[in-house]
Order: sequence, then structure tokens, then C-alpha cells
Amino acid sequence: MIRRLEDWFELAARGSTWRRELLGGATTWLTLAYIVLVNPLVLGAAGMDAGAVLTASCLGAGFATAAAGIFSRLPVALAPGMGLNFFFAFTLCGAVSAGGLGLTWQQALAATFVAGVIFLATALFRLRSRLMEFVPAPLRHGIAAGIGLMIAVIGLRWGGILGGAGPGVYIGVGDFTARPVQVAVVGLLVTAVLWVRRVPGALLIGAGVSGSLALAFGLTAFEGILAAPPSLAPTFLALDFAGLFSAPTWIGAVLVLLIVDMFDTVGTLLGVSSCGGLAKDGKVPRAEAALASDAGGTILGSVLGTSTVTTYIESAAGIAAGARTGIASVVVALLLFASSLLHPLLSVVGGVPQPDGVVLYPVAAPILILVGVFMMGSLRRIRWERPIEAIPAFCVVVGMPLTTSITNGIGAGFIAWSLLHLLSGRARKVSLGVVALSAVFVVVFLLH
Repeated sequence: MIRRLEDWFELAARGSTWRRELLGGATTWLTLAYIVLVNPLVLGAAGMDAGAVLTASCLGAGFATAAAGIFSRLPVALAPGMGLNFFFAFTLCGAVSAGGLGLTWQQALAATFVAGVIFLATALFRLRSRLMEFVPAPLRHGIAAGIGLMIAVIGLRWGGILGGAGPGVYIGVGDFTARPVQVAVVGLLVTAVLWVRRVPGALLIGAGVSGSLALAFGLTAFEGILAAPPSLAPTFLALDFAGLFSAPTWIGAVLVLLIVDMFDTVGTLLGVSSCGGLAKDGKVPRAEAALASDAGGTILGSVLGTSTVTTYIESAAGIAAGARTGIASVVVALLLFASSLLHPLLSVVGGVPQPDGVVLYPVAAPILILVGVFMMGSLRRIRWERPIEAIPAFCVVVGMPLTTSITNGIGAGFIAWSLLHLLSGRARKVSLGVVALSAVFVVVFLLH
């Protein structure tokens, strides 16, 4: 049985071991466990029952991640997407007077379901995997580095190491006298030293140190280990299709969900696969299975009562810890299922509210910062001496962290690539697919 599993997941072929996969899976789960606590808060703003959203998020993410691990055999994790959940709560369900689309949360779940069905169709017909093949090599390398830089910036902000901006300053330095910042800095130092010394499980050990300090300083509280998962009843099968299709804005709602999730997922798959050495010539093996899992997770999640499920950039944390196969994803899935029972324990990883309203995550921050370092290695593959390649790649690399959006970074890179080639007399070197995608991004940016 063990031999069959190793052959199925190509454990030896990818140079991995069971230990690395288990550590990698646990590391990925730790870096994305915050979504179990944050997603109910965000969707709760739309009027949804927070407890039901928590359970729905764990189940939807767990099934999608397990499917991706088993069928794509890639070390990727899926969960309700940050950003997409805010879009759900504040744009889809936001008041029209405030720029929202005015949908009820039941109608927004129906829109998510419809988008998930279209996602599944694009995966079955290989449309999204073909989309990856349109991405020029410099942009592919820029995507990996851009995601890494975005992860690092998020980690620095979550740790309070980067703070709010002041007059004439776009990004400020955090308050190092604050306990959460001190916890993050100590955790970062310990984790970095362990990683440099190649200690197995360095990222998890560092998180343990940060978590212990957070408890010792009273930043987080130990609220127990196990508790019964909240009931799904308030959100289960609550989709309102009749209300959605009678709303004049339903096409726009579905379209934006499609575009944002499509490019976020494609970019994430390319980025994490490239940094793990799993992509070959820009092609991700069995990408269709990963994309179908993403779509299936979105459909299931909407039925259970949560927002769009997407591939998580935190998957890179597990890859940095050594994961190379879908075994790590199965580990993440099992831990996500368990999270519905372990939600009291997750409060240790949860946020620390600050007086200015910012929420810090000093336990997860060091892992994200070092994962960013790990992913920046793809920059060496970009030919910086060639401006026609360097400029579009630069747009991708800086576009993602500055806008906190994978889609925006990819769009900026595509547009720059097409314009520079067309206006410099190199039109023959740009495919019609790239030009068409660039035009789509122009429209998206104009309508944003």
C-alpha cells in the first residue's frame, strides 16, 4: 500500500520523502490557518452566520485541497480566497449607494456557484491550462518573484515590522516597542537561523517559538484544543438563484468573480510550481486537475456557505519546507477538516488587534517573510539586460505587492509586454493570444 502511494505521488521521482511532505503540509496549513478565523468575520459583515461560515470554509477548503493533492499530485492548498471574500461581502453585497452591487448574501452565494460551474467547464476543456501557455517566460519568472515579494510584504505588515505611512512616506517602519512586533522579530530571527542551519522543520519550529512568546506576553489566549464545529444550517443550501437572475447586476458579478479568480489561480499555480521546480517550460503537470479542484471547491463552498475557493499562495510555504508532491496537500486537507474542531486552538495563531484598528499576526508573519525570500530566486532567470523583457517583468514583480493583487500584477505585465513589442517594431513576436489577454486586462482596469 505504501509503495503504491509513493508511486502514485511520484515521491522518489521528485526527490522527496514522507517526512518532508508531512512537514511541508503542516507548514502550509499553519500559514493559511488564519483564514478559518478571518473568513467568518469578513462574510459576517454581509449578514452571514459566522459559525456556519467557519465550518463551511473548513469543509470546502479541505475537499478542494484533497482533490488537488490526489489528482494533480501537486503540493498546493486551496481555501476561500482573501480579497475574494472582501469582494463578496463589500462589493457583491455592498449597498449600491456605496458602490456595491446590492445583492443579498444568498444571491452572492448563487453568483459564486455559477462562477464555479463556469470555472469547471474551462478546466474540463483545458481553457485555463492553455491560458498558462500564453504567458511569456520573463513574465512567468516575474510572477513567481512577484508573489514572493507580495507574501513577504504581507508578512512584514502582519508582523508590524512595516507600519503605516507618514507625510511623504509610502511605507513606514513599525513600532518596535510593541509586543507583537517584538514577537515577530524574535520569531523571524530564530526561524532564519534554523533555516540557514538547514534544521528540518525550521519554519514550524520558528512558529512554535513565536506562538509560545505570544502566549507568554498575553497577546493571545489559550482557549482549549477541541470544540464541536458550529452548525452549517444557517447557510447550507441558502443559494438564491431566482433573486440573482432578477438582479440587473448579476452578469457583472459573475464576470468579475471569473476574471479575478482565473488569473489569481493561474498566477499562483505558475508561481509556486516554478519556485518548487515542478513547472517544465512554463507548463504545470496535471494543471487541469488542480484547476478542476479549484472549481469544485468553489461549487461545494457556495452550497455549504462560503465564498470563492482558490489556490493559495501560502502553498509556497510548504514547498519551501520541502514539499514536492500531493501528499503535502492531503496533509493540509486533513488539518483543514480538523480545523473545524480545533478552532479554539487556532486562536493562538489568530490576530492581535492594535489600538489603530490594524490586526497583526506575529506567529505566521516570520514564515511568510522567509517564504518570500525563497520565491525571489526566480529573478535570476530574467534577462535584465534586455529592456523589452525586463520592463514587463518588473511591472509584474512590483505590481503584485503594491496593489496586493496577483491579477493586477499579471495584467500590468501583459499590457507592458504587448505595448513594448507592438510599438518597437516587434509585433511578429507577440501572439494574438497575448494581445487579446492584454486587451481584456485594459478593459478590466478601466472598469475597476
